[in-house]
Amino acid sequence: MLLYILRRCVSAISVILVTLVASFALFFLAPTDPVGIICGNRCTPDRAADISAGLGLDKPAYEQVGMYLKGIAVGRDFGNGGAIIHCDAPCLGYSYTLGQPVTKLLAQAVPVTVSIVVGGAVIFLVVGVLTGTIAARRRGTPADRAVVGGTLIVSSIPYFVVALIISLYATFLPTSQYISLLKNPLAWASGLLAAWLTLGLANAAQYTRYSRASMIESLGEDYVRTARSKGIAERRVVYRHGLRAALTPVATIFGIDLAFQMSGAIFTETIFQLPGIGVLTLRAFNQYDLPVMMGGVLVGATVLVLMNLVVDILYTFLDPRVRLG
Repeated sequence: MLLYILRRCVSAISVILVTLVASFALFFLAPTDPVGIICGNRCTPDRAADISAGLGLDKPAYEQVGMYLKGIAVGRDFGNGGAIIHCDAPCLGYSYTLGQPVTKLLAQAVPVTVSIVVGGAVIFLVVGVLTGTIAARRRGTPADRAVVGGTLIVSSIPYFVVALIISLYATFLPTSQYISLLKNPLAWASGLLAAWLTLGLANAAQYTRYSRASMIESLGEDYVRTARSKGIAERRVVYRHGLRAALTPVATIFGIDLAFQMSGAIFTETIFQLPGIGVLTLRAFNQYDLPVMMGGVLVGATVLVLMNLVVDILYTFLDPRVRLG
């Protein structure tokens, strides 16, 4: 197990490095003018040269990549009008438009996105798995058909339409806002309730279908029939033996889905006006703020790789037949 985890960690680091280099090539080597974005239209040649030298933009491309990776590992110094500003590791650069460290901007935005996604994930995972399990136990009945039909209807509605409807017409819900969990847990939950319900109910439909299909297959296995023949209670057979194995494919989808939602919660954040990483990255894209865009890409790639690793490790706990070596 330990050797497997170490191999996966090395593989994860290599994937993140390749993603960083590719993103650097796309963003920093693109035909944009960072100096013009920072300095404006009335920038003098001396001021432009000073900014370019301070940010290292006058260096060759390979040196810029090396400086960026060095900043992540040990920190980096930036020049600003003759003054030297030290950026502590992990340093992802300074925002061109806001003049603040990218790590500081991400530290403010990431908790918002994590709160939205985790809260919504709890809702759609619990609701989806329980509803799918109940439908699988009553396969072929009117209740099962109603559940399947309802999930198809909900899945056919675009997510942003659901979010807009809840945002405009669910006036009974608390006003959407973000307040730190450490500052006021009750205000934190109430301010994110609308986003949680939107994300949870919209995604619960597909998890109901996943869970139902996986549960039907699991309940048809030999070990489930053996458990029933031993006289074990039906509830225990379903939830102790069948559900445990049925959760393995659901966990795979959930891990990948959670990672993608972490880097793609922009619709939720924009509609409910929550200052998460999606809104931050979109604003940076519109303003050609390349360091902030790079920071968003790095966070998304890291989350995706880590969630894959976590899901693989969870397999051994969900399904005893799976052994990692």
